[in-house]
Amino acid sequence: MAYLTGKTRGGADWTPTFAEAIDPAKCIGCGRCYKSCSRQVLGPEDLIDEETDSTRMIMTIVKTDNCIGCAGCGVACPKKCFSFKPMAV
Repeated sequence: MAYLTGKTRGGADWTPTFAEAIDPAKCIGCGRCYKSCSRQVLGPEDLIDEETDSTRMIMTIVKTDNCIGCAGCGVACPKKCFSFKPMAV
């Protein structure tokens, strides 16, 4: 299978990996990923825990088409909530 590829500034091949999902069980809603993304891919969402009847904020992928595959959000995430995937062409 062929994937979308590019070149780094130094000329090396690079395969971008795009944000595919955020694990809501791991996310603590700290917002570090949100702050690291200049493309407005992420946004906050309230998650309601029906067992405890409490609400907590988590981050979600709201604009998938804006992702450029830099994986900066995953690097910024202290809980490693993100899963990434290259784009097939």
